[in-house]
Amino acid sequence: MIVNVVLWVAGIALIAIGYTRAKGPWSRYQALKEQEANASRYNAWRGGIRDDSASGADIAMAILRKRAQYAAAIAIAGFVLVFLGFLVK
Repeated sequence: MIVNVVLWVAGIALIAIGYTRAKGPWSRYQALKEQEANASRYNAWRGGIRDDSASGADIAMAILRKRAQYAAAIAIAGFVLVFLGFLVK
């Protein structure tokens, strides 16, 4: 019984930590992605040739995506612990 409670508490804590760590980078990533799509539409409308090399926004998006994935992995580990809390007898 004690092991179950410990696993549940640890799992819920990891879920909360993962969520709070993923929330900021994910929202910023989505905003940068939308700005990138808007710039692409504008350049297509304008008819200009766009430089396809990696920009600072591309690098920032990659960093933010990795941070969000890392935080999601923490949350998934929390879900696994909660699940294990129900399996352990």
